[in-house]
Amino acid sequence: MRVEPQQLKAFLADADLVSEKQFQEAQETAVKTQKRLGDILVAKGFISQEDLIKMEAYILGIPFVNLGEEKIESEVLKIIPEPIAKSHSIVAFRKKGRDLEVAMLDPEDLTTIDFIRKKANLRILARLTTPESMKQVLQQYSKTLSAEFGDIIQKEVTDIKAFQDRGEEGENEHELEKVAEEIPVIRIVDTLLKHAILQQASDIHIEPEEKEVVVRYRIDGILRDAMVLPRQAASGLVARIKVLSNLKLDEHRLPQDGRFKIETDEYRYSVRVSVLPILDGEKIVMRLLPETSRALTLEQLGFRGESLEAVQKGLRRPTGMILVTGPTGSGKTTTLYSMMELLNTPEVNISTVEDPIEYRMPRINQTQVRPDIGLTFASGLRSLLRQDPDIIMVGEIRDTETAKLAVNAALTGHLVLSTLHTNTAAGTFPRLLDMEVESFLISSTVNVVIAQRLVRRLCEEREEYRLNEKELERMSEYIDIERVVSILREEGVIKKGEGIQDTLFFRPKASATCDDGYKGRLGIYEVLEVTETIKHLVSSGATSDDIQAQAVKEGMRTMMEDGVVKAAQGVTSLEEVLRVIIE
Repeated sequence: MRVEPQQLKAFLADADLVSEKQFQEAQETAVKTQKRLGDILVAKGFISQEDLIKMEAYILGIPFVNLGEEKIESEVLKIIPEPIAKSHSIVAFRKKGRDLEVAMLDPEDLTTIDFIRKKANLRILARLTTPESMKQVLQQYSKTLSAEFGDIIQKEVTDIKAFQDRGEEGENEHELEKVAEEIPVIRIVDTLLKHAILQQASDIHIEPEEKEVVVRYRIDGILRDAMVLPRQAASGLVARIKVLSNLKLDEHRLPQDGRFKIETDEYRYSVRVSVLPILDGEKIVMRLLPETSRALTLEQLGFRGESLEAVQKGLRRPTGMILVTGPTGSGKTTTLYSMMELLNTPEVNISTVEDPIEYRMPRINQTQVRPDIGLTFASGLRSLLRQDPDIIMVGEIRDTETAKLAVNAALTGHLVLSTLHTNTAAGTFPRLLDMEVESFLISSTVNVVIAQRLVRRLCEEREEYRLNEKELERMSEYIDIERVVSILREEGVIKKGEGIQDTLFFRPKASATCDDGYKGRLGIYEVLEVTETIKHLVSSGATSDDIQAQAVKEGMRTMMEDGVVKAAQGVTSLEEVLRVIIE
């Protein structure tokens, strides 16, 4: 089953979807690049992907389906195993008697259809769909698994041999090792990890309480209850995770940190483990770090327009400092990794000192801080300077010694990237002064300061609304409405003569594929470029408010303004912007 170019041309012309000239141009490109004609037509914007697939389905006599909002029964979905569904882009979505309807992207994949027909012993009815629809329906596998995981864990919990809390006096390493090797305990930990990965969680929290153990996942920056386990599971879970992380099993009074890896055919994760003694036992937090993920581009992170240009200009300079600021969990390290990805060429030597090393990057020399043996940020940075680096990344400037070394490195011909804990870009300068760095050295070395937060992305299904008087009043407490209107006009969100009350904003809307209306995150930023005026203010000991006011006068877009623009563009919601900045 194949759509020939001449067939496609005739039907597209008949439907008045693509002109003769456009088709000819796309066909020439397809021949040169050896790509599918349909893909070229879509890439050039001559036709939408959905219209193309509908047309191909019509020519082939195969019905078209859009499964974006369809909730598929668990039993039907599981007829095609998840690995086959993902690798061949084919899903079962409806079963009537002995007929099984399957949605697919490639109508020529007869081998897979034949395999499913034999395996399921059913008559297969093929349907065409779009890649976006396929992506959304594939996500339902993890949601189907969610209920299954709960059943598996509850079953395994009942099989755990009672291991009473005898207190640290009564527990010994041998007993704990035996508990850690019990099959039910191993299965529970493996299932918790797999479920968290499928849910795209960044952290797993295992929290013992007086009568139960609460497990929570952090998804898109928000902690959510995953499941509640009986108290008797606590010792086994802690022992198993300690064994995996190579930690001391019989140490219950002191915090411990470790790491282990998970590798399957589908994913590879490094898991960072923190164990902390609390009133009812030991709390465990596991950070899940995907080893296969690549650094995102600055545009994918959410940088736009003049802010993006200011960052790129700072990265082109051979010396100086670029600092990224914000609270814990605001994506600072991810921004630094994206910058290093841009700078990572064979002509330069990039060295880092980090705690922890979150992602491995080829051709970059990454050093892990080890305070227990004297390898701190300061001592690591001092050693890096003897390694002939061009670019240095310091995971975090925490103390006076590290701050002074970083400034000196920038003064002696290096480009230094680092992070700092401040709430605004302008707050960076007083913070460095607190660390006893001379003001003239700060103004001479710092090129760009980025302050950032992470907001959740809205799903495609969302609600439109306009601000009412009460909401406008609240917004005017945090932003200059006239300035925001001017920015919205520049961005083409509203037309000349329209105001903030005419601007469409969006609220999350729950759907079958998007539980709370949000999926994924992106950054909102303020990028402060250190101009001559800003240098003068820093050298003269100006306050962060004075520096902020001058930067805004020179065109800096504040985080709140960047957030409002992204809310008006439908990327996030105003509630989300206010949550991360104000509340």
